Amino acid sequence: MMSKTDFIRHSLELNLFFARIMKEHLVFVASAFTPKNYNLIQPANELKDSLDNLLVETVMLSNGVISPEAIASGEIITQFTLNAELATQYYTGIAIDTRITQAEAALVGSSHIIHNPMLEQRVYALNHKAIGITTAVAQLKETVLRDVLACRMFTHNYPLLADHILREARFYLKMLHKLQRFDEIDTAIELIEQEIFWNRIMAEHSKFIRGFLDPTEEELMEIANNFAKEFDGLTEMALKTMDSHRDLSEVTEESLEATQEIRKFKAQGTEGILQCKIKSIILPLLGDHTLREANHYMRLLKMFRHQAC
Repeated sequence: MMSKTDFIRHSLELNLFFARIMKEHLVFVASAFTPKNYNLIQPANELKDSLDNLLVETVMLSNGVISPEAIASGEIITQFTLNAELATQYYTGIAIDTRITQAEAALVGSSHIIHNPMLEQRVYALNHKAIGITTAVAQLKETVLRDVLACRMFTHNYPLLADHILREARFYLKMLHKLQRFDEIDTAIELIEQEIFWNRIMAEHSKFIRGFLDPTEEELMEIANNFAKEFDGLTEMALKTMDSHRDLSEVTEESLEATQEIRKFKAQGTEGILQCKIKSIILPLLGDHTLREANHYMRLLKMFRHQAC
């Protein structure tokens, strides 16, 4: 069973990472609607505002509580996040509250925290709120995916991207429910499931990047395609590990090496998009978004490697 201090810290770190991911998904979804589906933009914006409020509360509770490793990882914000938000707001006309990013930049971590019953209660309530909002976000994503697949709706996002962001919402909900039960992620099967999930996410990021690049960016398209193949292979390796109950450590090491490399590629790509040096239809915030997910996965893999020792 998870300790109360771990519950507080893990909950705040999860919400700092995933609440931002969820709100950015809504920016990407809303920016891809055609005029015919303008009626869906309002509920998307309302949910984005709810996630902003959730993030504000999470940041307030997190200062001096979350780990220095989470802050240093680059999964909460990166050096590109603020400029990526400003550029994306300019391109799309969708309002993005950059004050949250500035507040996150000022967060301070702590290696040791003392249990505070009142803080525990507030974090439990925060998770409950996050579950309600994310459930509504998942329902909106399900509607979009269902209508796109049934040819009742056109968006400028791939159907795979709609499915991708829905799976991330469901994963966030799964982790929130585990936290509310004080469950540890400590079994070999759970570690394998996480690597399967995130390796697939990294593979799909590579495929989206490949598809959103201008056709003239042939070298970058080839690099993205190679990453897609590599992470598809790592996903298969992790799946086989689950079936055969073999040691996961080899897959973890290979996944960490591959994630370090794709993280560099995403950082260079995000910088290139912001500097208008890469031709694409990639929103700057989408580049930074995928970079933060790679940073998050790198921190998880380092934790998994430590647990295996």
